[in-house]
Order: sequence, then C-alpha cells, then structure tokens
Amino acid sequence: MIQKFNFVSALIDGLYIVERNSIKDERGSFCRFFCAEEFSRIGFNKSFVQINHSITKKKGTVRGFHFQKTPHTETKIVSCLRGSVLDVAVDIRMDSPTFLQWHAEELSENNNKSMYIPDGFAHGFQTLEDNCELLYLHSEFYTPGAEDSINVLDSKISMEWPLNITQISKRDSAQPMIDINIFKGVKVV
Repeated sequence: MIQKFNFVSALIDGLYIVERNSIKDERGSFCRFFCAEEFSRIGFNKSFVQINHSITKKKGTVRGFHFQKTPHTETKIVSCLRGSVLDVAVDIRMDSPTFLQWHAEELSENNNKSMYIPDGFAHGFQTLEDNCELLYLHSEFYTPGAEDSINVLDSKISMEWPLNITQISKRDSAQPMIDINIFKGVKVV
C-alpha cells in the first residue's frame, strides 16, 4: 500500500507535521486530509467530532493561542486550503519538559502540509497573505465553558511573528500575560 502521509516529528513530543502525498496527472491532483488507519501509526485513535473552516481576510492577522481546558482538551489537524499561514502550537501540558515551548510551521495551499496538534497544546496562526482559509479537524466538541487562550504577545512564550500584527480580536488581545505561579497548563487525560 502506498502511504498517503509522511509524519515528521517536531522537536516537541507528540507534535507532527503531516505531509500529504498527492497523486497528480493532467487533470490535477488528489490527496487525503485524514485516514484513521494511517494516523494510528502516530498513536491517534480518536474520532473527529467537528470540522471547522475559517477565512481570514487580511495579511498579518493573528488568531490564537486558543485551547480547551481539561477534560475537554482536543487533538486538531490544521490545514491551509487557500493562501499561507504560519501555524503555531504551544505546549501547555502540565509537567511537560517542553512546557510553554512552541513550534511553528508554514502551511499553504501549495505545500501539502498539515499540523497534527495533540491534546495539551494551544494553537494560533498568522496569515502570510490576504484571504487565507483553514480547515480544522477536532477530536472534541467546542465547549464554551472550557475555552481559554494565551496572549499571543506573552513574553513567556516569546513567539517570533514574521510580520507586524495587522489585526487581532479584542478577546485575544485582552488576554492577560501568564502568571507562572498560577498557570500550570492543562492535564491531558
């Protein structure tokens, strides 16, 4: 069987860059975004319960860093359908040796990459061009009482955004900076 995906380990345990292998001919191309059998090779054995789609109009816009608290932590697979983004995952797993470290990857409509973000990570991105569309697969339902986020400018994360931030939601920009004496991350169950 020809593998439809290459799973490239990031420097943070459990986080993967997913390279989708396309079949191309004179008509165009075909690739899968998910296959339970192949994703089981990296230990993913859950079901996806939601698929979300976002459109971000302006280059330089930042969304994030969003997550859900225990017991509603979620695994996500994020893919870019149009444009290009710098996709970022921040490790917020309680007692993780890489706690508050991040990994960023450019996802675009042309590079056939997705980011596999396991439970216990906050997620965000910056658009690198106008009119970007993302597709997200989620292993948990959106639970308003469990949602939270980290300020994208928090010095404890030290995220290096490639562009000046042109837009950010009021909610995201109003997030307080992490108080390391209070924020201990999330427990992955």
